[in-house]
Amino acid sequence: MKHSITTQTRRSHRGPARRVGRSLALVLPVVLVLSGTLAVTRVNWTGSPAGSVLTASDITSVRSTPKTVVHAPEDVLRDRLMSELHEKNPGVVLTHLQEAVNGHPSLARHCTSIARSLGRAAVRIYGASRAQSYARPVCDTSFATGVLAARG
Repeated sequence: MKHSITTQTRRSHRGPARRVGRSLALVLPVVLVLSGTLAVTRVNWTGSPAGSVLTASDITSVRSTPKTVVHAPEDVLRDRLMSELHEKNPGVVLTHLQEAVNGHPSLARHCTSIARSLGRAAVRIYGASRAQSYARPVCDTSFATGVLAARG
């Protein structure tokens, strides 16, 4: 008889633990899947700036409050130099780019892309051979790279 009482006692102690374990086994995967799905929807997969990702809750706030667009310093510099390129020759614009990078070292990592963009724009405005004549070693000759890319 002692053997059957021990078996019965053990089973009664496993009951609540088994119920909790089964509940966790059912609920935990659902929680993990939902949290993973929510995390994936918040990731910016487009490669554009992080502020461009909108969720359903953001749409109502966009409609209700007008937001001021703040441009990055490198975008402001690029736009200023592009408009200057229409008024002045590329040599002057490249000098201003070099001065801006010297004055604000944080812009140095954007220098090559800005110079390349200026080179492509210079080809559209001045033609390939004239634009190439203004090339000089600003930002590791990225202006010349942009000119060559626009030629081909």
